Amino acid sequence: MASNRKKKISRKKRRRKILVAMQTAVIVIAAGLIATTVYIVNRPSEEKNDIVQEQNETTPTPTETPTPTPTPIPITISTEGMYSSNAYLVRLSDGEVLLNQNAQQQIYPASMTKIMTAIVGIENIPDLNTQITLSPEMFDSLYAQHASMAGLSPGETLPAIDLLYGVMLPSGAEACMGIAEYLAGSEAAFADMMNQKAAELGLTNTHFVTCTGLHDPNHYTTCEDIEKLLEYALQNETFRQIFTSSVYTTSPTAEHPDGVTFQSSVSLKTGDLTLTTGKVEGGKTGFTDEAGLCLASAAEIGDEEYILVTAGAQGNGYTDPYHIIDAYMIYNQIAAAVQGSQTSGANAEESNNTQSAEGTDVNTAAAEFTEQFDWAV
Repeated sequence: MASNRKKKISRKKRRRKILVAMQTAVIVIAAGLIATTVYIVNRPSEEKNDIVQEQNETTPTPTETPTPTPTPIPITISTEGMYSSNAYLVRLSDGEVLLNQNAQQQIYPASMTKIMTAIVGIENIPDLNTQITLSPEMFDSLYAQHASMAGLSPGETLPAIDLLYGVMLPSGAEACMGIAEYLAGSEAAFADMMNQKAAELGLTNTHFVTCTGLHDPNHYTTCEDIEKLLEYALQNETFRQIFTSSVYTTSPTAEHPDGVTFQSSVSLKTGDLTLTTGKVEGGKTGFTDEAGLCLASAAEIGDEEYILVTAGAQGNGYTDPYHIIDAYMIYNQIAAAVQGSQTSGANAEESNNTQSAEGTDVNTAAAEFTEQFDWAV
């Protein structure tokens, strides 16, 4: 009897232990579920985003159709009747050379030189409000060489920015010399700075002797090199602002209480050089007996920018501006091509015929252009 009782007691103890173990397991599982729920609700946003991202990655997304690159407008430039012996035309968006007429042939740059004078000045004068005095000694030499002048006076003191406008707009030789003497002490030393910059830009067919462009047999370049130089300079915001300005008035000085008003040599000849579409943004003219009439210009036509450099046109300051007439005719051929591309069917054919007519009837158009602006002698 005692043995049976002990067995019953032992079985009860085992059942209690099993029951306690089961209750403990239930409690642990329930606590885990509660903790997991709380964690999920309050998990960091980064982990939630990771889960969303993983879900998104498993869901295929539609492939986007790439935007096609616009095809450049085909442009053919006629040089029939062109006055300039050398020309180089580049579309800046893709570097396409649209006209190359003796562009690698050595030429004298005349006042196109002043593009380099201006950009070297801009890059090497930290504060363009720096006051610079024009030494009286330089004026006699410039007058003797019949250099183009900006109208400033010997001994006059102006901010560097005023002189830079004087370099580019009226093509003032005294403004060039003021920049050169301030930066380098002499024109020869400044020419060394110009040649160093030319080497940096890869202008392998260019050599400078003067900052003004006055003739020297060892002062030479090519239309291609001038285009590279202007393309580089236009990336500088200060240079671009000067280059594209038509008029600028200097700060008041003792010699000029109302300042001196400069006008661009291009706009002085043309007023507003209007194209059939687009605009000529600016230009730097040049002339010496040896260089002939030359011009480095930029135009915006149909949301594209172009640079044209011409040289070797016969004429002088008292003749029609044949270098500007050439630029007008070439840019309008581009404008006609742009207009033609924007039409279709018969209208496109008509526009292309217009482009062809403008290219082959240059002399007639040039005569109309000259008459329109009534060139003053």
